[in-house]
Amino acid sequence: MVGSPAHAVDLAALVAATMLPFAAFAAIFVATRSRPRLSAGLSIGAVTISLACSIALLALNFHLTAPVEYSVQLLASSGFNVPFGFYLDRLNLLMIVVVSTICFLVQIYSLGYMAGDAGFSRYYAFMSLFTWAMMSLSLSASLLQLYFFWELVGLSSYLLIGFWYEKFSATQAGKKAFVMTRAGDAAFFIGFLLLFLHAGNLSIAHLNNPEALSGLSPSFLTLSALLIFGGIVGKSAQFPLLTWLPDAMEGPTPVSALLHSATMVAAGVYLFARLYPFFSMSPTAMSIFLAIGTISMLLASTMAMVSRDIKKVWAYSTISQLGFMIMALGAGGYFAGVFHLTTHAGFKALLFLCSGVFIHHYGTNDIYELGRLRARRMLVPTVSIVLGAAALSGLPPLSGYFSKEAVMGSLAAMPDPVWLAAGLLGVFLTAYYSFRLIFILLFPRAEAEAPESAHTPPDHGSNEEGHGFEYRVMCFSLIVLASVTVVLGFFETPFRHFLGISMEGGAAASWSHIAALVLALSGVALAWVEFGRRGAEQTGFVEKIPALYNLFSERWYIDRFYGLLVNFVLDRGISRLCYQNDKKVIDGSIDGLCEGTVEGGRVVAFLQTGMVQYRLLAIFAALALIALYLYF
Repeated sequence: MVGSPAHAVDLAALVAATMLPFAAFAAIFVATRSRPRLSAGLSIGAVTISLACSIALLALNFHLTAPVEYSVQLLASSGFNVPFGFYLDRLNLLMIVVVSTICFLVQIYSLGYMAGDAGFSRYYAFMSLFTWAMMSLSLSASLLQLYFFWELVGLSSYLLIGFWYEKFSATQAGKKAFVMTRAGDAAFFIGFLLLFLHAGNLSIAHLNNPEALSGLSPSFLTLSALLIFGGIVGKSAQFPLLTWLPDAMEGPTPVSALLHSATMVAAGVYLFARLYPFFSMSPTAMSIFLAIGTISMLLASTMAMVSRDIKKVWAYSTISQLGFMIMALGAGGYFAGVFHLTTHAGFKALLFLCSGVFIHHYGTNDIYELGRLRARRMLVPTVSIVLGAAALSGLPPLSGYFSKEAVMGSLAAMPDPVWLAAGLLGVFLTAYYSFRLIFILLFPRAEAEAPESAHTPPDHGSNEEGHGFEYRVMCFSLIVLASVTVVLGFFETPFRHFLGISMEGGAAASWSHIAALVLALSGVALAWVEFGRRGAEQTGFVEKIPALYNLFSERWYIDRFYGLLVNFVLDRGISRLCYQNDKKVIDGSIDGLCEGTVEGGRVVAFLQTGMVQYRLLAIFAALALIALYLYF
């Protein structure tokens, strides 16, 4: 549907933004796998053009008043309609800019981090595959089309988590992520099939129209919404499918920054915002979403308080922040959820990429070890990680402060204060575990600090004294993301106007803003007392309570529960039934048929002796019997 030159330009930009990364993926796999530099050039060139097209689309449609759809009918019959194409509105204009920006910066960063890796070309092919899938998901015109690219995003995640497939832990993490997210996706699939059968139309515009779905019962809308939300639970690692994300840190650190913090796991929150009018038709479902987001946020925060792995701390933080976004959306704060999604993409990618510089240089993920090795001497990543942690904690004037305050304002508008209380507790815990990590890095215990000559970093070429190419190219992405983290929050009002959302809240929201800031500062202060001040033991209050420490470090025993579930239900239950069915029914029936065939052969063999006189005797006897019968 191209009705004007402006629409033709939009369509050309949409095609280029989505298809060029796929072309790069295909070209790398088919032609350039043996030429790493060319492969990286193709991938980065494609994502650069995607970024330029995304920014151009945002600029051309900045004052878009109504959604625009460029689609063809994939399936059309009496009572059924499934379009395929592009659906353009303010939400996905914002989303494609976020996705393409993070993809671009991560691919530039990867030039340094992945330099010399044997799978360099394969890595960039998978990165291009992810970019294509995520961009296409964001622009899908129908739920069926979105689900197709949703699964491709999951495939990209599996390939990149297990990228270093020689490591058993990486392959196990990839399988765990694949299985747990597929569990949620199965519910998603059933949910949109039910909608298709009853509504007859999977167009996103149709599903978001309350009048079009007015004929459906409230209970059916609730059931469909809960099933579709199952996909969000799996993709965004929410309770109870949250334990795959920390294990997904087995992949390269740029993968963690791209897929598992900034864009891929945020696809679940994006789907919530994409179908927000549909979900809002069921207040019951929205209340359940709010509860799931709250539980996920609090559980993940407690897990981050005791982890020593720098990447896992940020992974738990990702689950927690996604929980905040779902809380905001579930509470009716559409702008707060989308705005926090946008700011989080910047500062969480920054935190992961800073961690990657330390890991790349010192060869360890342990925060105590990084502190002992004086990781703080690397100036750019050290300053950047402090900025990222401050933004994550909601400290002004960084971007996370503005978006976190918007989330608290949405919760303050709820009639039940328990949701705001849970959110404020999450703010305190976030500041505590973020600055626990920062103070361990910046102020290691004197007796634990290694002398300057005691450690020789791995030969990655990224040392801070020499400022090698690898270090400089990684720092470029850090500087850009740090700048975004500093300035993005000041664009809250333009963001609000762009999304067409008026100011919300009043005295309650103002009170919640003050409380959130006080609690964030309190969390930083507690972390300083326990980990930052001179003479601090660097042992948290949770670690002094063994039962509580074990509960948090064992992830509330959720993985143990899943292990027992797999053991008793799958291994000893379903698997044993399948084994017995195979042994007694399938093998038994085949064995019985074979034995019957053998016995039948023996009978026939007995009758078929090959002696002519026996045959003549049998013929004579038969003729004699016939003659007697006829005569008498």
